[in-house]
Amino acid sequence: MSEPFDVVDLIRTKRDGGELAEAEIDWVIDAYTRGVVADEQMAAMAMAIFLRGMNRDEISRWTAAMIASGGRMDFSGLSRPTADKHSTGGVGDKITLPLAPLVAVFDVAVPQLSGRGLGHTGGTLDKLEAIPGWRADLDNEAIVRQLEDVGAVICATGSGLAPADKKLYALRDTTGTVEAIPLIASSIMSKKIAEGTGSLVLDVKVGSGAFMKDLDDARELARTMVGLGVDAGVNTSALLTDMSTPLGLTAGNGLEVRESVEVLAGGGPQDVIDLTVALAREMLDAAGRTDADPREALNDGRAMDVWRRMISAQGGDPDADLPTAKETETVAAEADGVLTRLDAYAVGVCAWRLGAGRARQGDAVQAAAGVELHAKPGDEVKAGQPLLTMHTDTPERFGRARQALEGAVEIGGTAATPGQVVLERISG
Repeated sequence: MSEPFDVVDLIRTKRDGGELAEAEIDWVIDAYTRGVVADEQMAAMAMAIFLRGMNRDEISRWTAAMIASGGRMDFSGLSRPTADKHSTGGVGDKITLPLAPLVAVFDVAVPQLSGRGLGHTGGTLDKLEAIPGWRADLDNEAIVRQLEDVGAVICATGSGLAPADKKLYALRDTTGTVEAIPLIASSIMSKKIAEGTGSLVLDVKVGSGAFMKDLDDARELARTMVGLGVDAGVNTSALLTDMSTPLGLTAGNGLEVRESVEVLAGGGPQDVIDLTVALAREMLDAAGRTDADPREALNDGRAMDVWRRMISAQGGDPDADLPTAKETETVAAEADGVLTRLDAYAVGVCAWRLGAGRARQGDAVQAAAGVELHAKPGDEVKAGQPLLTMHTDTPERFGRARQALEGAVEIGGTAATPGQVVLERISG
């Protein structure tokens, strides 16, 4: 069968700053998925997009073509509206865990199809797999049934959703084109739109521990994704949130589950509570539940009840002890003063080197590995006082993990006021 286009012509068009036509975009995504366009040709196209960008029409069509490469979920038969959240990833970002059951308290279904961690950012599925018996893989029928019965599900994305994205994502990771905003936005939104949610809230992280270090870049990414959602008929908004310091007091799979359960029990670190509540309000407003009070549902145990049912429905034991690391080592403050900086990226790399993350897709992770913080920026500390504790089952990892923290901690003489977690809101 002859093909309607020559991929080299399309690469040249984009390389020279031209605009790809709708039919050209549809063909190149389909042909790449079928194997007609080779990896090295798509790598050249990705680099051309990285260097030359895409306009809104092109990004919208590119996203639609990625969705069309696979199936779509359908939640229209549910008795309640659906709302989903996507985070661009950070250090200590366990927000999905308390958020999904919290929103479900108010008769909103939360289909949280999630992924695994790579590099210094943790994956939601890796965290939950620290719970004995819990399973990530559900078929579509089981997802719909759990949404109707429990109201919330956190599980793996099915292989049938946007298969073109899975292929392109792996290619971008090895060709220096991960940071292209049109490709990030279309990757995230193709999966989220294919999931079939009625409304979507994006948590776009900004700062050293985030993908986007710069506020302007994060804002551009958020606006691009919100535009894609609106174009596809999904009620979409975004919060820009701070990731210059880790969220909460833990980074690592089992450690973050423990902290999430503390939040569901009405306690936990203030920044985790505040961000969970802010995102819950966004999701509930989008789903038409404008009079809901998510903070009250954390405090009175209703969110915990849904959590327990959600974990049990996927084979997990909500009462089981979480794994604990065989070895720990403490890092202490070197001077008296105020902790003025604790770099999120460094803590993420430290947790990763301890065994909490993976360098390549498919690597195993340690459920108990990670970093526990004993102070946050703005806290007074004394010389010799523990700042953080490293956890691992393989103590030979401590040396490299400690190296990741060099230059990450600053202690000064004056108290810095901790900044707001939510920096900005962007809507369609």
